[in-house]
This record gives sequence, structure tokens and C-alpha cells, in this order.
Amino acid sequence: MYIFDGAMGTMLQAAGLEEGYCPELYNIEHPDVVRDIYSQYLEAGSDIITANTFGACSLKLEDYDLQDRVRDINIAAVTLAKEAIANVKPEARVAGSMGPTGRFLQPLGNMSFDEIYHTYREQAEALIEGGVDFIIIETIIDVQEMRAALLASLDARKARGKTKDDVQIICQFSFSEDGRTITGTPPDVAAVMLEALGADIIGINCSLGPEQLTDLVRQMAAVTNLPLICQPNAGMPVLINKQTVFPLSADEMGPLMLPIVDAGATYIGACCGSTPEHIARISEAVKAHTPAERPHVEPFTAITSRTKLVRLGHSEKPLIIGERINPTGRKVLAQELRDGSFIRVKRDALEQVEAGADILDVNMGVAGMDQTPLMERAIFELSSLVEVPLSIDTLDSKALEIGLKNYPGRALINSVNAEQEQIDAVMPLAKRYGAALLCLPLSSGDLPEKSTDRVALANTIVEAAYSYGIRPNDLLLDPLVLTLASGDNSAKETLETLRLYKEKFGFPTVMGLSNVSFGMPQRPYLNGQFLTMALLAGLTTPIMNPLNYPVKKAFTAGCTLLGWDPGAAKFINDYGYEQEGEIPGNSAPNSPSKASFDSNDPLANIRACVEQGEKEAIIELVKQALSDGINPLDITKKGLSEAMNVVGDKFGSGKLFLPQVMLAAETMQAAFTTIKEILPASESLDKGTVIVATVKGDIHDLGKNIVGALLENNGYKVIDLGKDVAAEVIVAAIKEHNASVVGICSLMTTTMPQIDNTIEAIRGAGLDTKVIVGGAVVSQDYADQAGADKYAKDGIAAVNITNELFENQ
Repeated sequence: MYIFDGAMGTMLQAAGLEEGYCPELYNIEHPDVVRDIYSQYLEAGSDIITANTFGACSLKLEDYDLQDRVRDINIAAVTLAKEAIANVKPEARVAGSMGPTGRFLQPLGNMSFDEIYHTYREQAEALIEGGVDFIIIETIIDVQEMRAALLASLDARKARGKTKDDVQIICQFSFSEDGRTITGTPPDVAAVMLEALGADIIGINCSLGPEQLTDLVRQMAAVTNLPLICQPNAGMPVLINKQTVFPLSADEMGPLMLPIVDAGATYIGACCGSTPEHIARISEAVKAHTPAERPHVEPFTAITSRTKLVRLGHSEKPLIIGERINPTGRKVLAQELRDGSFIRVKRDALEQVEAGADILDVNMGVAGMDQTPLMERAIFELSSLVEVPLSIDTLDSKALEIGLKNYPGRALINSVNAEQEQIDAVMPLAKRYGAALLCLPLSSGDLPEKSTDRVALANTIVEAAYSYGIRPNDLLLDPLVLTLASGDNSAKETLETLRLYKEKFGFPTVMGLSNVSFGMPQRPYLNGQFLTMALLAGLTTPIMNPLNYPVKKAFTAGCTLLGWDPGAAKFINDYGYEQEGEIPGNSAPNSPSKASFDSNDPLANIRACVEQGEKEAIIELVKQALSDGINPLDITKKGLSEAMNVVGDKFGSGKLFLPQVMLAAETMQAAFTTIKEILPASESLDKGTVIVATVKGDIHDLGKNIVGALLENNGYKVIDLGKDVAAEVIVAAIKEHNASVVGICSLMTTTMPQIDNTIEAIRGAGLDTKVIVGGAVVSQDYADQAGADKYAKDGIAAVNITNELFENQ
């Protein structure tokens, strides 16, 4: 058991840190203060000291015009920690902290993956040069930022000639009360993704108290054997006499850490609101406790999206990979991609998911076009639109890397064959980006007709994968499906290959169905029959069209017959409405209808478009609605606003997450822009003016930016005053713009009292402007005590409250 330290910000504030002063600059200008804080934690029982470098990357230091001092500030922090360790506890070690940049990556924000990567790479290099034993990437809320930071740390470690034995890399996400990060990632997805990428220790810090984090640690322990770390806040902050107070005392917090230890954490510390006294009580409680034995997790194969984990394998229910996002043989789709339109790609994605696809295969191979920008956009669009994981299907290594880099999860690569050139191009990418890898038994020369030849080729690929450090549970096997026209035994050889794969390797198996019937009549019937035989032989994951009714029905029937459908509930639910003997075509006219843009009601089409995030399609729908004489006010209220209400309800119930909400809001904004272009004077778009700002002393603006974007996309004029905004500046802006609503936020416990000061200044100026407050550390109780009119827990709540306030004027 290892004890980390507690809050640095809390201690610096107590030592005199002024609002607006860079905490990390204390390493150089007030070294005695920082060294003393380190020493206090060491004396309290800390085995590992966290360097005062949380915001010491260039993007954060820009806020203080210190972006050129990254190296000096980071090395100074580590040097001070080592001095304190030498004086107090020589066996202790030091961890270099890397916190969030405060920026969102594309498509949620405007930062590229490479920009964020290089920011973290610079800081990680400095920390390793300074001599850290750990790099701790902490308080991260978005998987893409974590992926960039982790890759940057791994690369910096290698570049500095260090190994895992020298510098371990810790990754800590910050979760909200719903058990997910702000962008929707649950603990199991985070753990699987981080392990595949190469993290050494993973876990959770900040945002919540120990009681709320215990189960989240348990969820991580259920899917990984990596060491776990947990550093909770000292409870959720409250406002007492205009002072920010964390409710858990040191004596209370110590025992509350024991369930976290029993859940599987072996690295224990604390975050906001904690002090050396907290660490002392935690250390005493933890080191006197015999933890429960942590169950071993048997390795399993899984891929993830940002929000969902999908397990594959012979002990799991068979899954469907949807095949339709592929322009090969689809002239209309290929032409749309040439024209820069992704409408059909997104519709195909939504329709396949609704029809039962568990994973979507994404192929951007359009003849004569560079796949790389197409793949990048496809990943941006689809990862924000659907929850299911993606399979990146390309032989182009540049397109593959751009897809893997920008995919917010653990993707499946489709595929690699036994040719050395392919192995050398694909396997390093699979290893680097933590992807699962589909192995196809092909090599130069003739196609392998015999199952034994295919197994031999598969074995060659598997052994090569191991040499690249790819794990057995990273691999899936394709048995190679050849058309019946290639030989009478072609289907039998594929089925035998599946059987041999299961016997020799035990890996999940994936194959495309449609090749078997190429050039034959009754293709759906042949595909369906072949599919049920393949499921029995060992197929776990067919690549198929879930919209092809006979094949989908064969899949469901096969799963039912093989015992994957208890009580035949799925089969009865999907097909119980059919009449006996009915032989439908490729689609089932009696099946439940799905949302589409083909309604006779133009407003229903607009609503569906917003809900599904169709930024491109909505423009023509709005133009047509205006052309048909529909009042812009009806489009706004009965179309756009009603759709966003649905999106908000789904977000509140956990059915949608921030990326989907942002996509819907952008779609709504596209509609507003279209109306403005056609009817510039339309009163329906003049919803009002809202001012947003982060309070004085607080340089975090991620949450405020989200709120501002959502408000703007919902038709409000947003005056964004930025971050670190003084109360008098906010008052002046309210007067200048005659704003009826102002939204202010604080993301730092040290700046929460500025909310009170700002509200007092607004009221003191005689303004009746409604004040909405929010932020990661703000609660309803705090808002009430501060005198705010409303509290918004997230961006959707802020929009709904704003709508309500303007409607009641």
C-alpha cells in the first residue's frame, strides 16, 4: 500500500497564494513555501509526493504569459520535492503532475490531437529530466486528452532512455456524480482503454468524496489487473460565512478510505480540501487495515467507444459488425463522399445501430481520392453520433493512423494480413494506439484454399503480433470467406477454419458474409444459412448488413438456438408479429418504425434532424420549410426547440452524452444560420442576450465555453467575457449590453467566494439581471447561499433555465 499526498492548492492558499497568481510560479519565486508543504505531507505519512506542476504545461502557463518557462518551472518543482524527501523521508518518491489543458480536442473543441500531444510531451520531458519517479496525468475528463497525454508521456520516457522501472505513468480520470466523466466515459471503458494504451497505474481523483468513488474503483477493478489509485476530495465543498469549506474532517476521511482499499486501490491519497492532517489519518487507517483480496481478472477481448465497452469472444453473445459504411460497390455513397457530403454515412450509421449493429465498420476507400481526410472526418462525425465502437477498415497506413489517433476509444483495425509490408505498417499502429487487431490469413501468391493453410498463416500473423508487444486478447481472427464459385468446398473450408481457430487460439472470430454468395441467386438466403452454420462452427462476430432482413433474422435465430437468447425473448420480440409462413423480402414492412427525415410533417423532419445531429441535412429541410410558407417562429419553437428539449431529457437520463449534445446544438445553430440568411429580420431568432464569464482568479473556462456554445446554438446572443473576470467588469458588461441573464462559474475551490462577490456587485449596482451559477465545485446549496437566482449543474440545464427565464419575462 502506498500513500500519496493531499491538495497543493488548498495548502498554497493557506500560505498566502493570491487570486490570479500562478500557483506553479511559487516553485521559483517562493520555493520555501512549496518545500515546506512537501515536507508537511512527508511527515504526515506520504510515500509519494506530487510535484507542484498541475498547470505547468504551455497551454495553461499562457494564462500568465509564462509559456516559455515550462522547463524551468517543472524542474524546479521536482528539485524542491527531492530536497524535502532527502531531509524528511529518503525512501519516498516524487510524481510529476500533469493536469488538464482546459481545452477540448476536435470535434468537441478546436484543438488538434497533435497540439495537445506536443503540449504534454514538452512537460513530460521536463519532468523526466527533473528526475520524477512517476508521471501522474490527473483530473482528466475527456478520453482524447488522456490519450494524447499518455502517448506523450510514453514517448518522452522512451526518448529520455527510461523504462517502466524508472518512471511509471499514472492516469487518473475525474468522474461526475453519475459515474461518468463530463464527456460520458464510465470507469470500465476508461480502464480498458488505458490498459491497452500502456498505462502503468490507473484510477480516479478529484470531483467527489470517498463514498462516491468507492464503487467507481470497484468498476475499474472488475475489468483490469493494473494497480489502481484513488484520491478523493474531502467531500463536496459548501459555503460557510462566505468561505469555501470541504465538509470531511481528517478524522472522518481516514476510515472512509478503507472501502476504497477493499475495492482494489493500492495507491491512496486525497485531493481538493485535504491537508497533511487528512493524509496522516488516511495513512494510519490504511496501514492498520488488512485489505480484502482483489479478484484476478481473466484477460478478455474488448473494444470501446467513448462511452461504451463491447466484449467479444466465445464466452460472449455473438455481435454484429455493420458493413454498410463502405463505398465499394455503392456508387451513390462514393459520389457523396467525393462531393464532401457525409449525410448518407451518418444515416447508414444510425440505421445500422437501430437495426442491431454492435460495432460499425468504417471504410473510406473511394477510387481516386485520398482516404486520410475522409477517414478523419468520418471518425469525427461518427464518434460524436453513435455510441457503438468503430472498426477502422483500410489498407492505407496514413488513413489508419489518422483514424486511430482521432478515435476516442479503443478501435478495431480491419485488418492485417501475413505480408511483411503490411505487418510492419499496421502492427506498430495497433500497439501505439491500443487497438484490437483483426488478422486475415492472406499472403502473396494464391489464395489459401485449405483450412490448414489458413491456420498456418494466422499463426504467422499472431507470432508477429506478439513480437510487437501485442497481447493475445488484442487479436481477432478472420477465417477468409471465398465465393462458392471458387470451389465446391470453399464454404466448408471456411467453417473448418473457424473450428480450428477456436481449438488452437480461442480468439474471437470475425468474417464478412457476403463474399460466399457472390454471383449466386438468392444471396440473402445463402448468406443466412451460411451464417447459422458459421455461428455453430465458432464465429463470434459476423460483418453483415443488419438491415438485410433474412440475414438479420438468421442471426437472431442462430443466437436463440445456441442458447444466447434466454426464453427466446429476443427472437419473440423481433419476429413474433409475423404470420406463420410469411416470407418477406429484404426488409420487414411490419417491423417497428424508426425515426427518419421522410415524414410528411416538415417540422417532424427538422426535429429528427436535430436529435440525430444532421448538420448538413437540416439546411435543406429548413430551406424547404420556409419555401413552403412555414412560419420561422414555428420552425424555431415547434421544430428546433422541441428537439433540443428531447436531447436535454435524454442527456439528463444518461441516454445521450456531451458529444451528442454538442452535435445536436451545432445542428440547431446551422438551422438558425439558414433562417437568418433567408429572413435576416426574423424576430423568431432574437431570443435575448446572455453574458457568460469565469470569476476573478479562475483561469478555467472549459465548462463556461460549453455553456456559451450551447446557448449560442440555441439562438441567444452570447457575450463571452472570458476567464478571470472581475466583478466590476461583469457589471459594466450587463449595463452595456442590457443583458437580462448572466452566467458565472467557478471551477476552483479557491475562487468560489468570487461568486458571492460578483452577485453582491450586481445587486449593489441596482441591476435586476438574473444570475445563473455553475461549475464543477458549485452545488445547489452553494448557489442558494450565494444569492444566485438559479443553479445549473451542466450546459443543458443552463440552456433550459435560460429559456425559462426569458419566457417568464
